[in-house]
Amino acid sequence: MTPTRVFDFLYYQQEQAPLDSGLNYKEHGQWKGYSTAETVRIVNEMSLGMLALGIQPGDKVAIISPNRPEWNFVDFACQQIGAVSVPMYPTITVEDYQYIFEHAEVKMIFAANAELMEKVKTATASLSISYVYSFDQVDGVAHWTAVKDLDPQGDLSVVKQLMDKVQPADLLTIIYTSGTTGRPKGVMLSHLNIVSNTLGVSDRTMGCMDQGNDRTLSFLPMCHIYERTAIYVYFYNSLSIYYAESMDKIGDNIKEVSPHMFTCVPRLLEKVYDKIVSKGYELSFIKRKLFFWAIDLGLQYDPNGSFSGWYHFKLKIARKLIFSKWKEALGGRLKLISSGAAALQPRLARIFWAAEIPVCEGYGLTETSPVVTATAPFPDYVRIGSVGRLIEGVEVKIADDGEILCKGDNIMMGYYKAPELTAEVIQNGWFHTGDIGVIENGFLKITDRKKEMFKTSGGKYIAPQMMENKFKESPYIEQVMVVGEGQKFPSALIVPNFEALNEWQLKQKLEIKSHKELIAHPKVITLYESEIAKFNQEFGNWEQIKKFELVSQSWGIESGELTPTLKLKRRIIKEKFQALIERIYMMSS
Repeated sequence: MTPTRVFDFLYYQQEQAPLDSGLNYKEHGQWKGYSTAETVRIVNEMSLGMLALGIQPGDKVAIISPNRPEWNFVDFACQQIGAVSVPMYPTITVEDYQYIFEHAEVKMIFAANAELMEKVKTATASLSISYVYSFDQVDGVAHWTAVKDLDPQGDLSVVKQLMDKVQPADLLTIIYTSGTTGRPKGVMLSHLNIVSNTLGVSDRTMGCMDQGNDRTLSFLPMCHIYERTAIYVYFYNSLSIYYAESMDKIGDNIKEVSPHMFTCVPRLLEKVYDKIVSKGYELSFIKRKLFFWAIDLGLQYDPNGSFSGWYHFKLKIARKLIFSKWKEALGGRLKLISSGAAALQPRLARIFWAAEIPVCEGYGLTETSPVVTATAPFPDYVRIGSVGRLIEGVEVKIADDGEILCKGDNIMMGYYKAPELTAEVIQNGWFHTGDIGVIENGFLKITDRKKEMFKTSGGKYIAPQMMENKFKESPYIEQVMVVGEGQKFPSALIVPNFEALNEWQLKQKLEIKSHKELIAHPKVITLYESEIAKFNQEFGNWEQIKKFELVSQSWGIESGELTPTLKLKRRIIKEKFQALIERIYMMSS
């Protein structure tokens, strides 16, 4: 059986390697799970219930929830009867909810809890949506099991007939991209789009996994195509899925589950690394020297490089004394961390590989289902600084202006109700990614976003992402945004890493508790001037950061500066910190 529709992955697992605990969640301090057989039964009962309520092929069903088994139940149930799922971020605004409900013509909504139901209630006040259900027990709201229990003994042959009618080219889901500007766009993905991608990713990355025995921890939002396709990869390869309780509990859940792999974004690895380093500063003198000796050694590592016997001898000692504790903190059984959605700093790739924690980068967009390239947890497939080789079935070429163009079964059907936008990005069969890159020896390197590059008043191009990634190598810089379009030189807004900065200030005997006071202190300004000067050496004179301003609060999703995938909302940040930016250039005029 070769899957051709996404729901086939569920039945492929049932046929090839059914699991006793395929979908797992934590409740009242205990991990509980659904077997493959239980999942199939519940999905079929959900399909029957939806049909009894009048949901038909092509109808839109919204899912608003953190990751949990019920998400999968609704998702597969929709697929089987030809309904179209519309997954939505729990963190977006009520206005965005209302826009998507109306734009997608949603007929049914499943939301996780009371807090989300309040947002749904407000967003649907002026809309006529008959069927709204919650995953948690919420007063005054029908529970999701009401759908499951509506017609549990119904005629499954009706579901089977609808399944047989679903074709690979049929619309599976509409995913509204978070976007950094303007209204979200509805990306239409077919079964073929996601199946082709799931099979290509599996061929590239799953060779190290033990089908039917290994487990994964899931915490990136399933409403994003990155984690969602990963979930289908897990189903296809019979990996037990454990859903983290929350982003705050990831560390605890990793220790409890001891996963063999998980997906993440670079920001999380940056935080893990920064936390490890901050602990290193707390060690006694001898242990601290040994700790940072191991780090310096790891930062030289390249999984595809050749090193002297003396280096390997030292690395062996570092792995035994220092890096083994890193592995233990991440559960002790990791075979693979898949990093995507943004650029990974090369130093992080080096240090984690040195610690025998393979971090594999990938590249893609929602419009490409999402994976275009990927590395694998084997040295021959890794080139530090690249995002890997093309997966099977995907073509790439670099346009004259450096833009990455893609073609393949993974390319979206188009933007929902927006043929003119679709025509802008898909030309002659090639999808225009908006990213700038190069291919070296078969490995793709991303250098920047086409729309984010800007010119100074002297006509020089600035690639901010590349620069930001380099400056974030400083232990004292948590977030940074390069600005300066139309100005004489580029500058930066910098959010300090306050954990590292607090350690530093204690050594300086400053002992300032307020972030605002701390970033204004002359010694702190001098520290950041030296950090900027150090990394400026990596760039041409016209690219170097001449001025900067420190910001006292981290940028986040809830506060509006980051997308749900932790990308900078540049327009929002510029608006919020316009006064700081103006001050930079007024002082230099």
